[in-house]
Amino acid sequence: MTNNKTQCCICNKDKITYLCEGCLQNFCLLDLIEHRQILIEELHHIIDNYDQFKQRIDEQKENPESFSLIEQINQWERSSIEIIEQKARECREIVFKSSKTYLNDIEKKLNGLNEQIKQIQEENEFNEINLDYLRNELIKIRQELNNPSNMSIQQESQPFINEISVISLEKKSKFNKWKQNAITVAGGNGFGQKLNQFKYPCGISIDEKKNIVIADFENHRILEWKCNEEEGEIIVGENGQENRMYQLNHPTDIIVDQQNHSIIIADCWNRRVIQWLNEDQQILIEDIDCFALAMDKNGFLYISDYKKNEVRRWEIGKYNNEGIIVAGGNGQGNQLNQLNLPAYIFVDEDQSVFISDRNNNRVMKWRKDAKEGIVVAGGNGQGKDLNQLSYPRGVIVDDLGQIYVADWGNHRIMRWCDGEEEGEIVVGGNGKGNQPNQLNNPYGLSFDNDGNLYIVDGWNHRIQKFDIVL
Repeated sequence: MTNNKTQCCICNKDKITYLCEGCLQNFCLLDLIEHRQILIEELHHIIDNYDQFKQRIDEQKENPESFSLIEQINQWERSSIEIIEQKARECREIVFKSSKTYLNDIEKKLNGLNEQIKQIQEENEFNEINLDYLRNELIKIRQELNNPSNMSIQQESQPFINEISVISLEKKSKFNKWKQNAITVAGGNGFGQKLNQFKYPCGISIDEKKNIVIADFENHRILEWKCNEEEGEIIVGENGQENRMYQLNHPTDIIVDQQNHSIIIADCWNRRVIQWLNEDQQILIEDIDCFALAMDKNGFLYISDYKKNEVRRWEIGKYNNEGIIVAGGNGQGNQLNQLNLPAYIFVDEDQSVFISDRNNNRVMKWRKDAKEGIVVAGGNGQGKDLNQLSYPRGVIVDDLGQIYVADWGNHRIMRWCDGEEEGEIVVGGNGKGNQPNQLNNPYGLSFDNDGNLYIVDGWNHRIQKFDIVL
C-alpha cells in the first residue's frame, strides 16, 4: 500500500487513498474496507463451491453407478437384454410349434412300427430278415428324433443390437521422442578384435539390467557388454573362425532366451542355428542360409533365409524338421508373396511377421497364415525421401504398432505409423559420420525397459544409446 491524495475509484473524492495490488485501483479507507469485505465474500463463495464439488467427487467414488456414462451403459444393457429376450421368446415359440408337429410325425411312424410288431407276434411267423427290418426301422426313428433335420440355429453376421464402446477423449501423444545426440555404450574404439572393439557388429539383445549381447560379425564371436563397463566379455566364439563345435563363422543375429538363460545364434556362414546353454552348444537347425532370428510369445522360433527368400517358423523342441513357411517361399521377386534378400524380422503379439525386405527397399508384414504380405514401410524404390528406404536392416514394432526401421543406406532410423504413406526420421539422418548425431550403416535395433533406443552403428563399430525424452 502507498499513501497518496488521489481520487478514490468508488466515491470519486480526492482523499488519502490506498492502492489495491490485485485490481490496481485506488480506494479511500472506507471504500477499501468495503472492497476488502467483497473479496472476503468471494473467497467464501469459492470455498463453498469447492466443498460442494468435493462432496460430489466423494459421492461418485462411493457410488460409481451414479456416473452419467455408467447410467448410459446400464440403459444400453437393459435395452439390449429386452431385445435379446424378445428374440429368444420368438425363437422358442417357433421351436415349440415345429417340435410339436415333428414329434407327432415321429409318433405316427412309431405307431405304424408298433402295428407291424403286433402283427408279427400274432401270426408268429418271422425270421432274421423280419427282425433286422424292425431293428433298422427303430434305429432310423431314434436317429430322426435325436437329429432333427428340419431345424437348426442360424446366426446372423450382422448384430441386431447396437454395439457400444467407451472412447477416451484424453489427448496423449503416442509419439515417443529421443535425444538426438547418442551415448556410445559399447565399442566406439575403432575396428579391431580387442574386448573394447568390434568388427561390423550386427544383431543385438538388451536384458532388463541393460546388459547388451552383440553378434560381432567379423570377429566370429558373441560379446556381452555389461551396463557401464568399458569392455565386453566373450561368451561364445573364443576359438576362432571355423565350423567345428564351439566355433562361429560370421554370426549375424542372436536371441537371449531369458526363461532358460540360453542364447540362440544365427551362425550365418556355417549355415546353422545353434543354441548355447550352460557352456554347452547344440545345433538346432542345419543347412539353412540364416540371417536373422525372432521368437514369439509362445516360444516359436522364426528364421529368415536370405537365399530361399523366405521366413520359417519352428516349434520348440522340433527343430529336426523343415519348419513352416510363414512369409515368402515363392522365389526371389518384388510381388506381395515374394521377398528379395530378407534381413531382420520381428514377430508381434498376433504372430504377424515383419520383415526388412532388403533388396526390395521395403518392410513387409505377413499376418498369421497369410498367403501374401502387405507393404508397411517403403516400397517406393530405393531413395532418401520420407516414403523410401535404402537396403533396410533392423526392424522392431512397439506396443502401439509403430514400426521402426534401420534405414541402412540412408544412415537413419525411420518410424512408420499404421496406414501412413510416409515415415519420419527418429534419429540420425544427418549424413554418414561418427558424430553423436550421426550413424554409419545401422543394423540391429532394440529398446530397453525404459524405452531408450539402442542402435548397432555397424560401420562405426559401436552401439549407440539414444535416451528417450520424457
